[in-house]
Amino acid sequence: MTIDCGLCRLRPFQLSDADSVLKHANNRALWLNLRDRFPHPYTQADAEWWVNFASTLSPLTGFAIDIDGEAVGAIGLELHSDIERCSAEVGYWLGEQHWGKGIMSAALRAITDYGFNQFELTRIYAVPFVRNAPSVRILEKAGYQLEGLMRRSAIKDGVILDQFLYASVR
Repeated sequence: MTIDCGLCRLRPFQLSDADSVLKHANNRALWLNLRDRFPHPYTQADAEWWVNFASTLSPLTGFAIDIDGEAVGAIGLELHSDIERCSAEVGYWLGEQHWGKGIMSAALRAITDYGFNQFELTRIYAVPFVRNAPSVRILEKAGYQLEGLMRRSAIKDGVILDQFLYASVR
């Protein structure tokens, strides 16, 4: 399955994406705004593990962000269960050379539509660090609304941080 976003396309990861993922993911500036499960430094072994894992997801909830045949980032939904089975958290990253071009907002709009339609979700949300103004702009451009401030809710690189709660509700 491929989703055309205009500026990019979303497609399943392939084992051949490992070198491209490594090239774009091994970036401290990127890592500083992601969860700790995203490693830094990002190694060849990390890239190979990721594309192997992501290429076998079922149901398909994680996509490569593809520009001109190259995986330059990722976007995905973390589906919830039990009473929150109508909700999912969206997460994303994009190689720095592609920042500021509207690519991520287009990808976010596309995966939001996909999530609402494919999984019958009623809510998709994100929790960016307050300091991550570019991610906040991406969410707002994609139609997500600020629902709250979660004070002192995360720790990254030894620093306690606030997070915003943004959501798109069907």
